[in-house]
Amino acid sequence: MQDKQIIELYFNRDETAIAITTEKYGNYMFKIAFNILGDEEDVNEVLNDTYLSVWNSIPPNNPDIFSSYLVKLVRRKAIDRFRANTRQKRIPTEYTVSTDELDDILSGGESPESAYEAKQLSGAINAFVKSLSAVNRNVFVARYYFFDSIKDISQSFGISESKVKNILFRSRRELKEYLREEGFDV
Repeated sequence: MQDKQIIELYFNRDETAIAITTEKYGNYMFKIAFNILGDEEDVNEVLNDTYLSVWNSIPPNNPDIFSSYLVKLVRRKAIDRFRANTRQKRIPTEYTVSTDELDDILSGGESPESAYEAKQLSGAINAFVKSLSAVNRNVFVARYYFFDSIKDISQSFGISESKVKNILFRSRRELKEYLREEGFDV
């Protein structure tokens, strides 16, 4: 079934929309949430929360790219759950490992100035990612957006794990240099 037809089911408040969404995108969403949380029980709760959010947000929302809409929702819910789960302890998952890799480049803050700088930084990072070759961009996005493991990236793109590590290392180094050139203090 096409995404537009699935969205139409949500607009018609047809409960089969959730079943079809699960059938078509459930494994994809599970993988993203599991890479962040690392716990199947939490992932299942996040997926249920995501399906509820989709049900409650369509209508009025009418996403152009349904899969991106789902990814955005599941990532947000999984990260929120991760933060709630790890307030007291730090559990190593692909999310923590991949964000730790970028910690030496990026830092966050809470002030309005920091929020403005974060928006500027986000734009600069997007421009940098767009400048990467297709393979390097895909590897970078898989690691730092989808939180895929090195092994999963290697298998997905048919390249060795050492090449994935090398691409990520060079991309982080180039990102750091790019951000310095753009005037960011890294």
